[in-house]
Amino acid sequence: MGATPGRERLIEQFKADGLTVMFGNPGTVEQGFLDAVDAAEDFRYVLALQETVAAGIADGYARATGGAALLQLHSGVGLGNGIGMLYQSLRGHTPLVVVAGDAGVRYDAMDAQMACDLVSLARPVTKYATRVTDPRSVLRTVRRAVKIALTPPRGPVFVALPMDVLDELNSEPVLPTAVPLTDVAPSPASVGRAAELLASAERPVILVGDGVALSGAQRELAAVAELLGADVYEVDSSEVNLAASHPLRRGQTGHMFGPHSKELVAGADGVLIVGTYVFPEVFPELDSPFRAGAKVVHIDLNAYEIAKNHPVDLGLAADPRYALRALAGVLEERLSPQRRAAAAARLDARTRERALAQRSGQAQDDGTPMAVFLRTLAERTGGDLIVFDEALTTSPLVTRYLPPERPGDYHLTRGGSLGVGFPGAVGIKLARPDRLVVGFAGDGGAMYTYQALWTAVRHGADAKFVVCNNRKYRLLDDNIAQYWREREIPEHGFPGSFDLSRPEIDFAGLARSLGADGMRVEKPDEAVAAVGRMLEHPGPFLVDIQI
Repeated sequence: MGATPGRERLIEQFKADGLTVMFGNPGTVEQGFLDAVDAAEDFRYVLALQETVAAGIADGYARATGGAALLQLHSGVGLGNGIGMLYQSLRGHTPLVVVAGDAGVRYDAMDAQMACDLVSLARPVTKYATRVTDPRSVLRTVRRAVKIALTPPRGPVFVALPMDVLDELNSEPVLPTAVPLTDVAPSPASVGRAAELLASAERPVILVGDGVALSGAQRELAAVAELLGADVYEVDSSEVNLAASHPLRRGQTGHMFGPHSKELVAGADGVLIVGTYVFPEVFPELDSPFRAGAKVVHIDLNAYEIAKNHPVDLGLAADPRYALRALAGVLEERLSPQRRAAAAARLDARTRERALAQRSGQAQDDGTPMAVFLRTLAERTGGDLIVFDEALTTSPLVTRYLPPERPGDYHLTRGGSLGVGFPGAVGIKLARPDRLVVGFAGDGGAMYTYQALWTAVRHGADAKFVVCNNRKYRLLDDNIAQYWREREIPEHGFPGSFDLSRPEIDFAGLARSLGADGMRVEKPDEAVAAVGRMLEHPGPFLVDIQI
């Protein structure tokens, strides 16, 4: 291949890495590159109306495909707009390859309009951030970034691409990026030590995160949990790490208050941590939440997270699937008949509890519009859909009727910032056009990124959207109530800044203004009709459910 402008060669490099869809919002300093994008064959540009939306769609696309996604932002102002969503991707380990242009290296000394230190701006929310200044190293730098994005712990990376560098002729070879394999198994001695520490536990607990889902270790996790008779709590979790129907799955520890997590693990005498860090709460316990003498084993490919916050007895830097498979094999050999019987009894007790709770739950349908909508949706689809859950305070109801059972069918918001639900659903639908995709968001979160519906219409992404409309930032109500209790402050009216009721937002009208369709639901019988309209509508459709 002879020398061609760097902007054209860069596209060939992206295509060599399977990055044939770019999400973004255009700007002047990227205009030459985007002109080349428009002319490129087998390369698609998905336009969003604001960079936060583009970043959220890219995040959802990467989560659905299991690979990297390509995101283009506009210089410093666009990168600034996308920072909050990139933080979501960093915390959630989404491999985004983010590029942004600037006017050119030749203009650096002028400190002109839009001049900005892009690398310093991106560094806190990426695994790796750099700027290309030599036209002979454009592709080399991009391959390095792609490799870093896809190497566990996965995460977003950033490359600044000055216009004049991309305008220069480039003769670098176009080669697929070599991503190192990390299917690392622990040594037999290490696995034996882990089994020794855990086998004698009378009250074992397992704490898991998305490292389990990334390695495809759900089956191995279930096997170890059943052998130990251990309750499983999800910590830094937004994917399906253990099926919701598994009797040992006890739900999420939460990400707000350390005392809650401490309460869940305080009685455990054996703790296995897999594919997560402990603990991610906003207000964590500073002292170890584990009881004195508890044996703690931590398995993760991300060695940084092992013993980061609290001491462990054994840390294994290994792939969760291989490590759990080996651990299950050793436990099969070493567990005494008494320990097996005790573990089986714990599993049986949890199975009976789960069956009783399911019967009770079926009998206690509260008949609210949201419950009726979810029940009807579950009945009409048989649960065969992909859910992006940013419902927040309504999430327990969503997962009651649409439980996270199969890997890839459920994605939860992560990272703490609002607005990921709707663009995430668009990204997933673009990646999985054959599946029904429904994104849930609160009314507050929906308004962060409502423009995602326009992108869905423009690019034929037939996603469905549900607004859980309580006319407030309800999570803030719940959190400040906890704040008052901890400080013995008498309850009083919630701050006015938490209220979203004035003026009322016409979400269905907004959907129609962006080319989609929608309806408002205030009564239970309207919820049944809404499910029918949503499923039968041939394009993006929004349902605004009053809570």
